[in-house]
Amino acid sequence: MKRKECFFVFVQAVFALLTMVASASADELRVPAFTAYLDPDVDGARVSPRSGVTGWNDPNLKVLWFGRIAASGELDCSVVLRLPKDATSKLRLTVAGQSKEATVVGDEANLVTAGFGSFDIPTAGYQRFTLESLNPQGRPFGDLDALVLKGPATEDSHFNLKPRRNAAAVHLVYPVEKDVEVEAFYCEMTGLEDPVWTYYMACGWHRGYFGMQVNSPTERRIIFSVWDSGNEAVDRDKVADEDRVKLIAKGEGVYAGDFGNEGTGGHSHIKYLWRTGELQRFVVTAKPIDATHTIYAGYYFHPDKKRWVLISSWNAPKEGGYLRGLYSFSEDFGGANGHLLRKALYGNQWIRTPDGRWIELTTAGFSHDPTGKADRLDRFMGVESSRFFLAHGGFGPGFTAYREKFTRPATGKAPSDIVLPE
Repeated sequence: MKRKECFFVFVQAVFALLTMVASASADELRVPAFTAYLDPDVDGARVSPRSGVTGWNDPNLKVLWFGRIAASGELDCSVVLRLPKDATSKLRLTVAGQSKEATVVGDEANLVTAGFGSFDIPTAGYQRFTLESLNPQGRPFGDLDALVLKGPATEDSHFNLKPRRNAAAVHLVYPVEKDVEVEAFYCEMTGLEDPVWTYYMACGWHRGYFGMQVNSPTERRIIFSVWDSGNEAVDRDKVADEDRVKLIAKGEGVYAGDFGNEGTGGHSHIKYLWRTGELQRFVVTAKPIDATHTIYAGYYFHPDKKRWVLISSWNAPKEGGYLRGLYSFSEDFGGANGHLLRKALYGNQWIRTPDGRWIELTTAGFSHDPTGKADRLDRFMGVESSRFFLAHGGFGPGFTAYREKFTRPATGKAPSDIVLPE
């Protein structure tokens, strides 16, 4: 479900070195084929760090690259590929509204280059490079190795050159006075875009996360998970019993089980086709039961049932306190469609103290995962319709600086209708 970054660490280091060498020329940029996206079917060919784009044999499938061009000017474009000896492939490249064609003849033992000539880039900003096949079905199109750009417009341009194609994960961090005990954290959230492999998380804290996910075109989930104690990152079978969170209760129709590979812990979800543009409501609670254990519970206001439902509650060891480290986030956990925009609104955040006092949270800071540091700059936060928004992917202009803070207008309306099931 969430980030699986560890798999990419070694691969990224190797390919970072290779792309640095390949792009050493000041006026040439080599953009690996393994950074491309496929449209309209992300599974229409194979994209891999080892082989680039292979198995491209559907003339309706387009190969897309995205990059931010820093200056206007001429841009010479070509595509490097592998093609069987004496086979011909006719391709079309479209950049900045201009389309050019090239025909290339294969050489069994060597890479060949399809040169498309020069394109005029009228203004700085993100550009989409669309490669199409003009070959009939069944003829080899070629296995793609790289998009090669030359000319003045390449200077200071920015492309992701690493195999990880996910948009950067982005976060809202809510500051809370350190002497305030937080018994409950309430947040409203509205998903505005819904690509598959999106997780919009409303209520996060130091031991877990609670939000909604797009698993497939026909399946969506409401997910509540709590981490174990200890430092095991992958395999829950290695977690000692005294470090495991224990399921206390779950709601009707809720699946509960284990999770790993991102830390370990207890996972729960219901399958529910939440709707884009519809406000969703979440609240997570903390109930210390002794000096070293706290019960965490997640409740969701079910739009169809029009009442609060329990997702699950868990006994977390090595705690004994309340909620801290409050945050929300948005994540692209698939990668193959990391070029698509993901965006959600987060608003009306409140916390409740053990004495029943509600405090509104109107300030949030922005952060992102390591992918957003240098690889994917299309990551944003701001205030829209009196709520915070998080957006990532889409290769849109501008970006939000790390740790930048925003304040939304206060509503002054604490959630007075929360009636939580036992």
